[in-house]
Amino acid sequence: MQPLFHFAASNLVISAIYLARGNHESRSMNKIYGFEGEVRSKLSEKFVELFAEVFCCLPLAHVINQKVFVVHGGLFSVDGVKLSDIKAVDRFCEPPEEGLMCELLWSDPQPFPGRGPSKRGVGLSFGADVTRKFLQDNNLDLIVRSHEVKDEGYEIEHDGKLITIFSAPNYCDQMGNKGAYIRFEAPDLKPNIVTFSAVPHPDVKPMAYANNFLRMFQ
Repeated sequence: MQPLFHFAASNLVISAIYLARGNHESRSMNKIYGFEGEVRSKLSEKFVELFAEVFCCLPLAHVINQKVFVVHGGLFSVDGVKLSDIKAVDRFCEPPEEGLMCELLWSDPQPFPGRGPSKRGVGLSFGADVTRKFLQDNNLDLIVRSHEVKDEGYEIEHDGKLITIFSAPNYCDQMGNKGAYIRFEAPDLKPNIVTFSAVPHPDVKPMAYANNFLRMFQ
């Protein structure tokens, strides 16, 4: 059984960073979208393998103060999933195309109840009722996830029980969106959302190291 990281919010200076795995932390996504090519170009093949190994060690989710569930993608195709089920997932592998690990990395919220097919072709879409049931089953208050570009850098959905946060402003130098992050301060853990705009960066074209097939559409 692998650990689901639990950590506490406080008013102290942060002394550690907790990383979570996303859907792009996989060999297939790294190859298609350019990370593998950039690492190989700037470093070496050894580092390509090292990153792949590190990505397989990243936790799939976190819980802050036993109340806030943090994940990259979203929830599940079945009800009744407990934190203990997530802890039991063997994450030290490439993500499968179905099951709990896949859904944690790939799923998205939807504005209507129930579940539906994913616009991505992987994972699923889930409604506010699914969010509410998961929170109740696990005695949690809030879900924080990312995985989707938002114009203002964030969006609050599902009756305030789910926040999408996206920290990359002007995504791929094309979307014009703001970035955002959340600060949770003890003891009430009320989310304080901070937004910001993009700043100049080195002149590297978006997807410069991407798979040649993808560059055909730019």
